[in-house]
Amino acid sequence: MKRAVLGFALVSCGATALAQDLVITNARILDVSTDIARGSIVIEDGRIVSVAAGVAAASAKPTLDAGGRTVLPGYIDAHRHIINGDTEQWFREQSVARMREFLDAGFTTLMSGGGPMPGIMELKRRIDSGELKGPRVITSGRADPANFKTPEEARAAVRALAAAHVEIVKAAVTPAEKDMLAVVVDEARKHDLDVMVHAVTVPAMLAAIEAGAAKLVHTPHDSFLTNEQAKLVADRGIENLSTVGFAVPVFGVFNKDNVPTFRDGSPWPSGILGTGSNAAGEKIVNARTLWDNGVVYGFGTDTNYLPIDGLYHELKTLNLMFSQRDIIKLMGPNTAAFIEMTDDLGGIAPGKIADLTIVDGDPLKLIFDLMNVAVVVQGGKIVVDHR
Repeated sequence: MKRAVLGFALVSCGATALAQDLVITNARILDVSTDIARGSIVIEDGRIVSVAAGVAAASAKPTLDAGGRTVLPGYIDAHRHIINGDTEQWFREQSVARMREFLDAGFTTLMSGGGPMPGIMELKRRIDSGELKGPRVITSGRADPANFKTPEEARAAVRALAAAHVEIVKAAVTPAEKDMLAVVVDEARKHDLDVMVHAVTVPAMLAAIEAGAAKLVHTPHDSFLTNEQAKLVADRGIENLSTVGFAVPVFGVFNKDNVPTFRDGSPWPSGILGTGSNAAGEKIVNARTLWDNGVVYGFGTDTNYLPIDGLYHELKTLNLMFSQRDIIKLMGPNTAAFIEMTDDLGGIAPGKIADLTIVDGDPLKLIFDLMNVAVVVQGGKIVVDHR
C-alpha cells in the first residue's frame, strides 16, 4: 500500500507538471539491463514509450541529439539534507540556486533526510506546482526516540507527521532506544507510513531490525558485519542505503587546506560515533557484505553541501568495493526500490517516467564520468543543457 502512496505523490504532481514529448537520438543507452551503443528513446507525455537500437523514425516531436553521450536513469539521492539554516531565509535567498545545483549534478529525485517541517512540505509544493524548478522531493519528518519520554509522546509525534502528509518517517536510534523505536514503527504503520532508521552502528542496526524498521539509511560501522547479520537484513526485506562516505574524510569542502573533516564539517575522525577512523574501513567492507548477502542496497549521501561534491565523495568510496556495473545498479533500480518507485524510476524502459541524466564519457570504464553531466531530462522535459 505504501508503494502506491509514494508513487502517486510523484506521478500525479511533479511528473504531470513537467510531462512532455521528446525523442533522444544518437545515444549510448545504459542502465542495469540495457547497454545500447547507438540508439533512440521516444518519450510521450513524460514517459518512455520505446527504447531501441538505431535511429528513431521521423517524428514531429522535439528531438535531442545526444551526440553519442551516455544516457542513464536520472540520479536519486535517497538520504539528502536539503534545507539548511533558517527556512524562510533559505527559500528567499537560496532555494533557486540550491535546486539548480541538484539538477546540474544530475539528480532528478531527492528523498529528504528529515528536514525542517513544514519547510520540506513547502519545498515539495513549489516544485510540484512548477513554481520552483528542481528535483522531485519525497518528504520525511523526524520522530527520534531520544526525544520522547513516554510512548504516548512518540505516538503523538507520528500522528502529527501523518496529519502533515509526510511520505515517510525518519528516526535515529541507539540500541538503548529500541523499545521506543518499536512504538514509533507501530504508530507509523497505523497511518500507512514506513520508518527509515538512521542506525550508524552495527548494534543500532540490529536494534532497528528488532524494532520492525522498514528501511535503513546507513551502512553501519562500529564493527564488521557477519554474513548472518547481513542475511537477516535481506531476509526481512529491508532496503539499505549506502552513505558509506559518512565515515570517510571529506577534503576541499569545508576548508581548502587539505585538512580532513567529517561529513558535516566537524573534525575527523572525532566527529564519528563509535570506532573513529576505523569506521571508514568498516563501512565499505560492511557495504560489500550486505550486497553479497542479497540486501537491496541503494544510494544515499547524508550530505548537506554541494551536490556534485556529495556525489563525488560517495562514488570515490563505493569505487573501492563495487564494480562500475554494481554502482549503476545501486544508483538505479536499487535506489528506486528504496523510495518505492521501482515501476516508475531507476531504469530506461517503456512505461517509466522519463527522468534521464546524459553524461560525457563511459561510466563503465570510469565511474567518475557520472559527474560529467551534459543534459538532464525530467519527465520528458530538458531541464539542464550544458552541451
